[in-house]
Amino acid sequence: MAVEQMTVTVMEAVENNSLNLVWTVLDLELKAYAKEHHVPIIVDEGLALLEQIIRISKPKHILEIGTAIGYSACRMARVSGSHITTIERNPEMIEKALDTFKRSGFENQIRLIECDALEAFDLVKDTAFDLIFIDAAKAQYQKFFELYTPLLTSNGIVVSDNMSFHGLVHQDNYETQSRSVRGLIRKLTSYQDFLLKHPDYDTSIFELGDGVAISVKKD
Repeated sequence: MAVEQMTVTVMEAVENNSLNLVWTVLDLELKAYAKEHHVPIIVDEGLALLEQIIRISKPKHILEIGTAIGYSACRMARVSGSHITTIERNPEMIEKALDTFKRSGFENQIRLIECDALEAFDLVKDTAFDLIFIDAAKAQYQKFFELYTPLLTSNGIVVSDNMSFHGLVHQDNYETQSRSVRGLIRKLTSYQDFLLKHPDYDTSIFELGDGVAISVKKD
């Protein structure tokens, strides 16, 4: 299946000229699946930034918190040649991600940890990571950061996606939203403040895609 898939993609890859992104047939299938089933995956602008960061930093080991259907893990594996460790707790997402990895040809490059990310530290604590990509439960971002950054190498990078939460974080009238949404917005706002004031990291937050924070560990 993987050989067949890669043969097809050479012939039918689709290119986004403005972002210089090229998608395989499998990528496009996953994007369509995510849209149909309301699965949150990284948007194109955020993906382009993430892939450029990976090209520049050349990480050997990447930790992803929030696998979903395996779209971003495969993209990172393809760009970097890195070993990817990714954590997911949802059984439906795990099943879909495992199928994605098998079909992509990156099955041996990606390790999927089937566990709640807040309970998975002992399963990955023996690995030093050069890059951590956080794209899971937004209310837990700061906990994820504090839990896993002790595993980050010198000058390592943390990429946090969905920092704008569909633009709601920067709306003055967000109090009109539901109670749960207001809670998430307050959590993300607090997380942004936490990152920007953290003494051990230099952080910039980019208002592209759904908002991306780049935190670089100080040597």
